[in-house]
Amino acid sequence: MAEAQPQDGSITVLGQKLFYRQVVPAQTSPLPPVLLLHGIRFSSQTWLELGTLHKLGAAGHRAVAIDLPGLGRSSDAAAPSPLGEPAPPTFISEVLSSLGLERAVIVSPSLSGMYSLPFVLNNPQSVAGYVPVAPICTDKFTAQDYGRVQFPVLIVYGDGDEQLGEVSLRNLKNLPNSSELCMKGAGHACYLDDPDTWHRGLLDFLSGLQ
Repeated sequence: MAEAQPQDGSITVLGQKLFYRQVVPAQTSPLPPVLLLHGIRFSSQTWLELGTLHKLGAAGHRAVAIDLPGLGRSSDAAAPSPLGEPAPPTFISEVLSSLGLERAVIVSPSLSGMYSLPFVLNNPQSVAGYVPVAPICTDKFTAQDYGRVQFPVLIVYGDGDEQLGEVSLRNLKNLPNSSELCMKGAGHACYLDDPDTWHRGLLDFLSGLQ
C-alpha cells in the first residue's frame, strides 16, 4: 500500500488564517486523530521533518500539525493572548472544529501549553488523550483544575531540561490519569534529541487508547 503523502491547507480560527499540514490514512480508521502543536522556535515543518506525521499516519491516525499564530507559515496571524498567558479555550476548540477533528489527542510542547492547557482543562469531553512535552503555563492552573479531568495523559520531558521540564512535571502530576516518559540525555525539545524513543513512547501511548 502506498504511503499517504502530507497535505497542506489553511483554516480560519478566531478570524485569523492558520497554515496546517496533515497525513490522512489511506483507509478509514476508528483511531483518534492527533493534533500536533509546537514550540516557539518550531512549526508544523518540525513534525514533518522528524517523521512524526508519517509515523502517525502509518499507524492509522489522521495527524494534523498546525502553525500557531505568528509562527511558521501562520506568521501573519496575531496571537489571541500575550505570549506566556493562557489563550481562550475557544482557540483550540475552533481549530478542532475547522479541521473536523473529534475527540483528538493533543500533543503540546513548550509554548503551545498556552493554547492546549486552557482547552483540555475546560473541555475534557473533547479530549481523547493529552501529550504535554514540558509546556509553559502549567503554573497558571490549580491542582483542583488538573484533578477534575480523567482523560489519559503522557507527560514527556527530557532529564536535561532542568527548568520547564521540572516545573511542568511537578504541576502536571496533578492530572490523575497520567504516566511519564523521561527521555534520558535529552533537553527541552527532547523529541529532537531522541526521535526513536519519542515515537515509540507516543505510539505506545496511543495504542493504549484503543
